[in-house]
Amino acid sequence: MAELPRRLGLYSAIAVLVGTTIGSGIFRSPAGVAEKIPDPTLFFLAWIAGGLCILSGALTYAELAGALPHTGGVFVYLREAFGSLLAFLFGWAELTIIRASALGAISTVFSEYLLRLAGNLDPAAIHYGAAITILFVAAFNSAGIHIAAAVQNFTTCSKYFALVALVLVSLVFSPDPSRSVAPAAALSSGPTNIGLFGLALISVLWVYDGWADVTFISGEISNPERYLPVALIVGTLAVIGIYLAANFAYLHVITVLEMARSPLVAADVTERLVGRTGVTLISIAVMISTFGTLNGSLMTRIFFAMADDGLFFRKIAAVHPRFHSPYISIWLTAGLGTVFVLIRSFEQLADTFVLAIWPFYAAGIAAVYVLRRKRPDLARPYRVWGYPITPAIFLTASVFLLANALITDFANVWFVFAILLAGVPAFWIWQATRR
Repeated sequence: MAELPRRLGLYSAIAVLVGTTIGSGIFRSPAGVAEKIPDPTLFFLAWIAGGLCILSGALTYAELAGALPHTGGVFVYLREAFGSLLAFLFGWAELTIIRASALGAISTVFSEYLLRLAGNLDPAAIHYGAAITILFVAAFNSAGIHIAAAVQNFTTCSKYFALVALVLVSLVFSPDPSRSVAPAAALSSGPTNIGLFGLALISVLWVYDGWADVTFISGEISNPERYLPVALIVGTLAVIGIYLAANFAYLHVITVLEMARSPLVAADVTERLVGRTGVTLISIAVMISTFGTLNGSLMTRIFFAMADDGLFFRKIAAVHPRFHSPYISIWLTAGLGTVFVLIRSFEQLADTFVLAIWPFYAAGIAAVYVLRRKRPDLARPYRVWGYPITPAIFLTASVFLLANALITDFANVWFVFAILLAGVPAFWIWQATRR
């Protein structure tokens, strides 16, 4: 079995979670949410609902991470609870859709803000800039986990304090103090049905995604039985708090209808507050944020775990003799992300990612029920609070999300599910080839 050194402490584990989660979404996706539900009250309810959903997921995964602190995270939970087929399907989804879509969407926003600073928003240039960024981040990830962790710690601190600063500046320097969240309900235009709320929730969950990524590097965290549950809970609460504060700040400066027409909402809000200088500063903050998220996303080790478990080409689990990094797995991930970002838009990448990964998040949550019955003797340093209700909250939200998407976004859902189901014959072929 290939071994990766355990070099990451508690702070680095929290930084991976927070840094991977806070990326492009909070600076861009509120516009898409406001467009679907142009009512401030419902807008905030969507963000609160998304936060409660991922908190229930994080509390549940904390038990699984403490009991099974191995590289691969969700892949390991699925394998232990449901067997190799479902674990393979998760890896197949990561290979064909999930990881490449995540890298593409994150790097697209980095490129958009970079080119906005340069005064060039040519669509082709955005795609090429995003592709180059992915390859650059892959290069220093290959140089070792200590370098990637240092970048993650720095970018996480920078982006979190940038959002805190944005919230404080919006409260102090708002050009129109009367335009706050409370009276803004009168600005709503048109009714919002449950289907649109569900679609908006997909955008919200894209922004919240990243909370489970720290489990993928469990094999590189020191004292994982203790640190992983703490990192999941503390990191998730920190993300929820700053997201709600940031959206409050946006609506304190602009109306929900203005937000719906503002794809680069953070830049537009800052420009209204302090002029062009603010645009430059927030653009730099967004670039640091998305760069850190891109780095954290490349730190995931799904393909490495698959290969190490015999469900993928053994060479993918190779560890660099000098840098002690899963360098082939990293470059495979980066290569797929580069291809996706050159051919798909941000919205396509983000929506596809959420639809593809949430069935597996839900299955991972269900694993806590299965493993409590199947392996009662498994050491559990932490047991999920509110069991069995807490995991059920996440599962209920997952069923609503996927059912609503099936009704309102039929073509995209079946495209994603068709690729996922193609993994079943791929698994049989792989097993037959191995034999």
